[in-house]
Amino acid sequence: MQITGVCFSRAFKTGALRWMPVFLLVCGVWCGAGQSFAAAPDLSAPTLRAKFTALGQQLRNNQFQRPLHLDSAESSQALQGEIHAVVDYPFTTVSVALNNPAHWCDVLMLHVNVKYCRASTNLTGTVVTVNIGRKYDQPLADTYRVDFNYRGAIATPEYFAVELNAANGPLNTHDYRIRIEATALEDGRSFLHFTYAYAFGLTGRLAMQGYLATIGRDKVGFTVTGKQPDGQPAYIQGVRGVVERNTMRYYLAIDAYLAALTTPPGDRPEKRLQHWYDGTDRYARQLHEVERDDYLAMKRKEYQRQQVAQ
Repeated sequence: MQITGVCFSRAFKTGALRWMPVFLLVCGVWCGAGQSFAAAPDLSAPTLRAKFTALGQQLRNNQFQRPLHLDSAESSQALQGEIHAVVDYPFTTVSVALNNPAHWCDVLMLHVNVKYCRASTNLTGTVVTVNIGRKYDQPLADTYRVDFNYRGAIATPEYFAVELNAANGPLNTHDYRIRIEATALEDGRSFLHFTYAYAFGLTGRLAMQGYLATIGRDKVGFTVTGKQPDGQPAYIQGVRGVVERNTMRYYLAIDAYLAALTTPPGDRPEKRLQHWYDGTDRYARQLHEVERDDYLAMKRKEYQRQQVAQ
């Protein structure tokens, strides 16, 4: 505890605490393939379907009460989270919805800390610009902007893979990347794989240590590590808990976006917000951050601001 306290003090003196909430959000939102992790897996329908078969038991029986498997990993310089899930939508629907940078802004904006998102095209390709901040109403000038390069890696009638990446982030973090892939299943549903990771330096490590020693001390993830004295499950804490919470938040954002597609276009934003909050409330022990009315009021205002800006 003494070492952690020293690190937290040093982070404060270097100004790291000013960006600590933003750092924690970015690390929980974006995917960066740090060098400490293995190379990217083979991106193909057969490989993803083989993973579906291998995870059969975990998808059928888990603490999520839905066909979902969540995993996380950490090294000395990087973190990674990934989720595999069966979604109750045909592959064509999933592909059209998620293989489009503009649609990703509608997904990302559901997160409580994402304040603005815009997809644009320049000479080098498509860029998804995201402003991230705290879990309350906040001027864009007080948020942190990250520009992600968007790349549709593969697209076939039965499989697609999409990647977003950014070289740098706050507090000496770098190599951010989101990767999502999906394939068709024989029963008309789809199998989705969402991965994120990022690499970090000393400043980021100090900020994380400070967070885990203070406001993040009692927060947990989803991996069950044992049982408490009262028989209730004990969940993973620390850095992997941070990763797992945000992995689930973004899966629920994807699920909410897909669930609203059958709603009339004008009603979809509200449907997505309600669905996302209901999903996070289902896992309140890990994911509760703000009350429903506060979240909805904030997001309605942010959506309006985004429409005016664009």
